[in-house]
Amino acid sequence: MTYLAHSKNNHGQTHTAKEHLSEVARIATVFAGESSWSDEATLAGLLHDLGKYADLFQLRLQGKASGLDHWSAGALVALSKYQAVAAALAIQGHHIGLQQGGLQYLRKLGEPHPPQLQLSDPDLGRLKLRAASDGINISKPDHCIFTPPAIFHKQLADMLDVRMLFSCLTDADFLDTSAHFEGYGRDKGSLLDASKALQALTDFMNNSVRSSSKADQSVLDARNLLWEMVTSAAARPACLLTLTAPTGSGKTLAMLKFALEHAVRNNLKRIILVVPFLSIIEQTAGIYRSVFHDYPPNYVLEHHSMAGLGSEDAKDDAEAENERTRRLLSENWDAPIIITSNVQLLESLFSNRPSACRKLHNLMDSVIMFDEAQTLPQSLAVPTLGALSHLSTAYHSTVLFATATQPAFDTLDHAVSEKVTAGWRPVETAPDHASLYQALRRYEVLWPDDGETKSWLQLADEIRTEEQALCVVNLKSHSQAILDELKNDDAIFHLSTNLCPLHRRMVLEEVRDCLKNGLPCRLISTQCIEAGVDVDFPMVYRALAPLDAIAQAAGRCNREGRLIDDNGNRKMGEVRVFEPEVTGDYRKRYPTRAYFQAAEVTRSMLTVARQSGCTGLDLNYPQTFREYYRALYDVSKPETQNNELQDAITNADFVRVAQEYRLIDQSAIQVLVPFEKERVLFDELQRQQDEEGIHAQWIRKAQGLAVSVYRPKSDHPAWGVLIAAKLRYGGGPSDEWYILEDRNNDFYDGVSGLCLPKSQSQLIMIG
Repeated sequence: MTYLAHSKNNHGQTHTAKEHLSEVARIATVFAGESSWSDEATLAGLLHDLGKYADLFQLRLQGKASGLDHWSAGALVALSKYQAVAAALAIQGHHIGLQQGGLQYLRKLGEPHPPQLQLSDPDLGRLKLRAASDGINISKPDHCIFTPPAIFHKQLADMLDVRMLFSCLTDADFLDTSAHFEGYGRDKGSLLDASKALQALTDFMNNSVRSSSKADQSVLDARNLLWEMVTSAAARPACLLTLTAPTGSGKTLAMLKFALEHAVRNNLKRIILVVPFLSIIEQTAGIYRSVFHDYPPNYVLEHHSMAGLGSEDAKDDAEAENERTRRLLSENWDAPIIITSNVQLLESLFSNRPSACRKLHNLMDSVIMFDEAQTLPQSLAVPTLGALSHLSTAYHSTVLFATATQPAFDTLDHAVSEKVTAGWRPVETAPDHASLYQALRRYEVLWPDDGETKSWLQLADEIRTEEQALCVVNLKSHSQAILDELKNDDAIFHLSTNLCPLHRRMVLEEVRDCLKNGLPCRLISTQCIEAGVDVDFPMVYRALAPLDAIAQAAGRCNREGRLIDDNGNRKMGEVRVFEPEVTGDYRKRYPTRAYFQAAEVTRSMLTVARQSGCTGLDLNYPQTFREYYRALYDVSKPETQNNELQDAITNADFVRVAQEYRLIDQSAIQVLVPFEKERVLFDELQRQQDEEGIHAQWIRKAQGLAVSVYRPKSDHPAWGVLIAAKLRYGGGPSDEWYILEDRNNDFYDGVSGLCLPKSQSQLIMIG
């Protein structure tokens, strides 16, 4: 009898169990690379669908049975016969997600999960015999990640090891299954040729950057110095690093220079840049694609959305259309250069879901760089640092934290050492960074007097007196309040994540054009402008905020050092910090309690500075930020936060860890909006959705017109204009992608962006 793994595809081709198990084992082993547990990855591949050798499962493929668990049998064999705990957990979780790792739970591994399903065949002997007769030869691994009872000693590190094996298995399974149902062979992404890429970067710098730069010579000298520093640091072996350099020093391309040099010296295979905001992803991807314009289209891959994947709390038997949809919509980062978000990478490191974890094995042998590292949340600092430390030491990867306002995470080394052996002891890539800050003093900061506040009207009146000015506020409602005061003025621009990425890109292009040509330009923005967005204003207003946020906003002031006074001499830009006249609790003034707490630390430091005779805080002195972060950690105590997450890690509970580790607390949906200047693209995406349903390629195209919003409550009026997109595979509605029905442009404005009808949901930035 021929045992099948999957039903026929649209081309009438069958997929045998032998072919599938053998190929998944082969691919998983390749993905495991030189890991000591590569044999365990082979075992997982050979056993992951052992339950498909059951008669009931073969009937399932004919539509004559349903509600089957075909994964628990292989998991039990891996555990009971080979003592391969990680393989057993990975096999059991390859459809339903990683579950619990405690011994008490492992004893129940042979029971159907979820419990409403039935085992495809409870007779393990019969399944093993059929697999052996079919040519599936299984041997005991030479080395496993761990075996009973020596499991989960350093839970955080051990759980990441399990996820790495899980990643190898799930990605191999997804690829082979997708290749069958799509009817083509497995595509292999481009390989990183770091030496060749270095030459492309050198050519770009010489021909496009240095030759055309109009920055002041002091700025150019500082950028060249940073370039030399990162080149020297690239000779280090894979390790933990920091890169502390002021805004305007050319970090974006200097980081790429470091990564490529470092990859050459350490034989690393991939570069991953992790950033907090969509606006930085868009800007950086554009720069990197300019560097590699002659390379294949997916040489630089943007990936910042988990949308479209749906939930993975399987209640069916995982052979339904929605399961295949999930496989086809998820991303595995098989590209040389990845630009992604904090949310996407960090939540994947703590996830239990197959679609999120499948890419993790591609973090091995990689350069992983976090730009604007100060945005990592304190509440997750210790487990995050622990996971990244273990990733670096165990999987030959370099992790680099780059920012102008470097957090004092090294002060948390003791707490991190309790989670992973290596702790957190990074080395600074630019040891003489203090000289860079002094060389790049380009602005003066005016701080508010004690008790001084400004109404939105007063602020608007000040802004309209400036030909060119940037105003950064803490909440979208604040930016809208200022826009309302300036609604009859010319040359007013707005930037927030209410705008879809293509809209934001056009706004920034227009703003930069105005700045370049000396035209009037007044930009009202939320924090999305602060980190890494390349604009250069002579005047910046910033609402009182955490000190690092104020410094980031100041980095948009006189960025190129080109301001000239009436006598033809270089002059400083001006940053005015103000206190908005807003009453009520912190939620009326700041986006989160943690943000409020950090702003209060800034206020306290400002008071102390004034008492000592200073007019304010020096943002061009790195020690200022070290003192700020020390004070902040003394108040917030990151090591004591998130007790629920810590408890879940202690109990090796993958499900709870995934639930508790959240950079964004609430679930979000993606809304495709009819931005008028990209109406042709919107109409085409809508047509494809109507006729074909959405798929991976559709989602990539749609991200430029997507706005992320917190999922409205079921009775919210927003649902009256949100139409669920149709999935290509299975034809059902997506629960994460929606299309805005807005025939009269009532809900997507050319200035303010998305405004859902009578909406009380808060729009968010999401990765």
